Amino acid sequence: MSDAGRPDPGGLRAVLAEALDRIAALRAQQDGIRAADPRGSSLDLDPLAPLLPGAFPGIGGPSTGSGSGTSARPGPGSPRPEPGSPWPEPGSPWPEPVEGPSTGSGSGTSAQPTAASAPGPTPTTPEPPPARPLAELLAELDALTGLAEVKAEVHRQVAVLRVEKLRAEAGLRAPTITRHLVFVGNPGTGKTTVARLVGGIYRALGLLSTGTLVEVDRSELVAGYLGQTATKTAEVVASAAGGVLFIDEAYSLAGDQYGREAVDTLVKEMEDRRDDLVLIVAGYPDPMVAFIAQNPGLASRFRTTIEFADYSDDELTAILRGMAAGADYDLADGCVERFTARLAATPRGPSFGNGRFARNLLEAAVGRHAWRLREVEEPTLEQLRTLAPEDFDDVAADALPDLGHPVDITLGPDQEETP
Repeated sequence: MSDAGRPDPGGLRAVLAEALDRIAALRAQQDGIRAADPRGSSLDLDPLAPLLPGAFPGIGGPSTGSGSGTSARPGPGSPRPEPGSPWPEPGSPWPEPVEGPSTGSGSGTSAQPTAASAPGPTPTTPEPPPARPLAELLAELDALTGLAEVKAEVHRQVAVLRVEKLRAEAGLRAPTITRHLVFVGNPGTGKTTVARLVGGIYRALGLLSTGTLVEVDRSELVAGYLGQTATKTAEVVASAAGGVLFIDEAYSLAGDQYGREAVDTLVKEMEDRRDDLVLIVAGYPDPMVAFIAQNPGLASRFRTTIEFADYSDDELTAILRGMAAGADYDLADGCVERFTARLAATPRGPSFGNGRFARNLLEAAVGRHAWRLREVEEPTLEQLRTLAPEDFDDVAADALPDLGHPVDITLGPDQEETP
């Protein structure tokens, strides 16, 4: 189409501006009626609100092309008059927009803060608790029941790592000593408790930044599909950075491609985070030997294996006494004899619970104690505290009361244990 046949943009703009002016006048009339009659009126221009001045940026504004000019109309962000006040007459200046913080490039418009944009407190990572003194941690280790070989090996590790750190600070060369550990032993022998103390000890030596313990097993490292396991394992390792990552029953990662993917990721992460991460893997002795041998990277990084021996009868009795005292229970005469009799009748295979065996018997005794006192309306303090020998009897399951839930005795370090 030739320029002569095209409509004049300036003329169209003027016609549209006049139509908008008429709508504005009707709006003013509507507001007047509403002001006079609060019940409202039949004149409803709300559907035309998008067509009122200022609804379309650039339309009705100063002409930028040929044709006649029109009166200045509001641009985006311009305030509309309060209901009941007349709109500006054509040709009159439009009220200036209220200044506000700019939300981007372009003309300044008012920007009201919203709930999403309102400033709030910046989330921060909680600070780890203060580091405990090395002497205090070693004293807690030495106070554990039994575990003579474990205590000796941990003390040896502390001496070696302390001297290595002092040599480095003095500018001397020192061989790189692997801090990662293998714990082997049957269930209930204190592996988790010692792992937690190792984290605190390494932090006290300045080798770890937090010393916290993150305990996981295969289910928390392996994903449902190949390729996802590496990401999941890396995220778990990242959560333990600065402390100890304790993998229980680590041998379960051997034997399939999912486990191998997790192990390969662990080897890489151990190297990348060697300055602020300690990995402790735990499980039964023979399967752990096979697990370490499956990957050369594991064998080169786990040079120290600590064996957790089963507790003797005397040590288990001491554990029972310690847990009962920690729970404010007294053992009446004959209780220990009943406990040792039950202990002697229990096979000592790989599934024997060690410290967990003592805890389970104490929990059962507490339940029977409560059942004995069920009809005593106001028991004395001595009755509330004292466990009787019959509370440790081996009663058939169908003869025991169903209390709805087991009694949880979580006292003392020796029973904070997993296999």
